[in-house]
Amino acid sequence: MYSTTAAQSESYRVTLDETNHGSIKLDAPLPDDGLVSAGSLITVSAIPDEGYTVDSIYYSVPGRWGAMFHESLVSDFAITIDQDKNIGASFIKAGDVAHVDVKHNVVYGKPGKKELKYDVYSPKAARGLPIIVIIHGGGWSSNDEDIMRGLARELTKGGKFVVCSIDYRWIGKLDGDAEPNSMANLIEDVFGAIAHIMEHATEYGGDSSRIGVTGDSAGGHLSAAASILVEKIGSNGFGEADGVFEFKPTYLPKGKTAEDVRREMLASIKAAAPSYGVFAAESLSGFQRGLSTAAAEATAPQSHIPAATDRAVPQYLLRGTNDFLIRNEAVAAFADALKAKNQIVIYEQVEGAGHAFFDWKPQAQVKETFEKYGVPYAAKMSDFLEKHLSKDR
Repeated sequence: MYSTTAAQSESYRVTLDETNHGSIKLDAPLPDDGLVSAGSLITVSAIPDEGYTVDSIYYSVPGRWGAMFHESLVSDFAITIDQDKNIGASFIKAGDVAHVDVKHNVVYGKPGKKELKYDVYSPKAARGLPIIVIIHGGGWSSNDEDIMRGLARELTKGGKFVVCSIDYRWIGKLDGDAEPNSMANLIEDVFGAIAHIMEHATEYGGDSSRIGVTGDSAGGHLSAAASILVEKIGSNGFGEADGVFEFKPTYLPKGKTAEDVRREMLASIKAAAPSYGVFAAESLSGFQRGLSTAAAEATAPQSHIPAATDRAVPQYLLRGTNDFLIRNEAVAAFADALKAKNQIVIYEQVEGAGHAFFDWKPQAQVKETFEKYGVPYAAKMSDFLEKHLSKDR
């Protein structure tokens, strides 16, 4: 039993959410009033109904855009009670994941307080498949790789790709780091994750020479950056010398320099599918505090698109017609800038969709939105990436 002898000011309320297609079990029952002493540890297990499997065990707290979910996709979840929390579990049909093996929480670096990690989704018996790297959204300041698992599962259907869903540092001091993280640091994390994935591609059943990147919202910006700013990878640092803005990947394989990684990625990153992202320097300015104008410009994909004759990086762009954050004019301007460099670009607006329709959370409404918009447009994205990651190209 959890201690409840502390004054109410030293206790927090724990609420158990209703579950569908399964149930949860706590290592001790909650008090009748739901109040649990601060610092208590609750271990939660999930039991799926027949024909279902565990999608995640979670707790949720109020966040910037409603409830923020913190999830465990593996076995039991030990939750520390340090504020009011809702606890629950999400279940999905076992057949929805029967086609894929998942390797969770591969750590690729720890440049600050938070371990940086990714999940690997490999179709059964995968061998030599192209790799898609997914980069999550959340205003560069929330969420982690778990929120993109719905898209990862869709992209692995049909056995066409290995998919790696990555995490990165949050901007500023939101991870608890003593020094604030800049947008450049986040891009360095993305390149570090890709370097680690390429190094281990064979064990995941992937082909390190055929990489595609995708992401939504903030991840739309970061996936466009990962595909377009490759030439700016280097050892000389970002803004350490006047006019020098090079991204040194957070992770470098043993014996390799940033320049080695740059050469490999220039040959390997072949296409991108940034969804409802931010691409122009002026749109990124509010998230570039502390950076000079030149430094901020260096993180903007729209300012550095290579000519297709130098390096082709086809782009598949999506935006919902009801998106309240990302305007059509901004995405269209990025598409026009790509066309001006003779890059292949497809820009589709998703009728009726709002922002973040590729997200996956334990909420019924989020899952329904993903089924309505995410599933069909994941199939279109898959077709685009399959074409441009083909060995024949």
